[in-house]
Amino acid sequence: MKLLVTGGAGYIGSVVAAQFLEAGHEVVVLDDLSTGHADAVPTGAGFVEGSITDAGAVLRGAGFDGVVHFAAKSLVGESVANPGLYWESNLGGTLALLEAMRLAGVRRIVFSSTAATYGEPERTPMRETDPTRPTSPYGATKLAVDTTLTVYARLHGLGATSLRYFNVAGAYTAPDGRVYRERHSPETHLIPNVLAVALGTRDSLSLFGDDYPTPDGTCIRDYIHIADLARAHLLALDACQEGRHAIYNLGSGTGFSNQEVIAACREVTGHPIPVTLAPRRPGDPAVLVASAERIQDELGWKPDRPDLHTMVADAWSALTS
Repeated sequence: MKLLVTGGAGYIGSVVAAQFLEAGHEVVVLDDLSTGHADAVPTGAGFVEGSITDAGAVLRGAGFDGVVHFAAKSLVGESVANPGLYWESNLGGTLALLEAMRLAGVRRIVFSSTAATYGEPERTPMRETDPTRPTSPYGATKLAVDTTLTVYARLHGLGATSLRYFNVAGAYTAPDGRVYRERHSPETHLIPNVLAVALGTRDSLSLFGDDYPTPDGTCIRDYIHIADLARAHLLALDACQEGRHAIYNLGSGTGFSNQEVIAACREVTGHPIPVTLAPRRPGDPAVLVASAERIQDELGWKPDRPDLHTMVADAWSALTS
């Protein structure tokens, strides 16, 4: 298939693009490089530097079979400070993309959604049928896109799949030896921030709260290896059915506390990693763990690398090799 990958110069998008190429597909990446990196675009992929609103010009008459859509603003704090930017970019941009797809006759899309659509969980592990009550504009925009995909599937025969991510970690080494890793600025994810202390680019780690109702008092999160996450996109695209919008959680079903993550990083790196206790961040739930039973049952996906130490070791190797 010939595929357009929006946001394919980012951490997740570049790994997914690489795996699609390895599977024999033709890939074109569309990315404005506002948060992505041109050198992350996989060898063999076409590259168009531009906004998601340029998708019409890329898709028109070019014979694309599907779209994998990552391009979005994704910082919760920024979305609270500037919600208009997030609605314009995430929902407005996706609407422009969907209209471009409709006009070009492209009938398949896999969308990068998020666990933030659920908000504060009523239970764990969280299922796709649980209430969606996002607590940030970021989560609300992603949920709005999910709703829009349902409408486009019903009215225009679109085959759509939303993949709701939990915490993505690790690095990916392609068969050609190229390594793909996290390079966010600012970096908001726990594992790369802990490893930055071990690397010497941060003095210490701020631990936000140690009084949660969990065994060690710190938040528990579900982590999934980037290679496992990317592989789910291939299955999701193949399973797209015209007129149907499917939603799947992507997670391991197992949670690790912040203290467990720090301990794993200390063990992998051999660095003491000093920690400074900070107040809780508003809106941080105690536990976020996904049930991935639906995608396992329907698409046969399950994580091959669920071990936390593997994720940390892969991320550390990518930083130090």
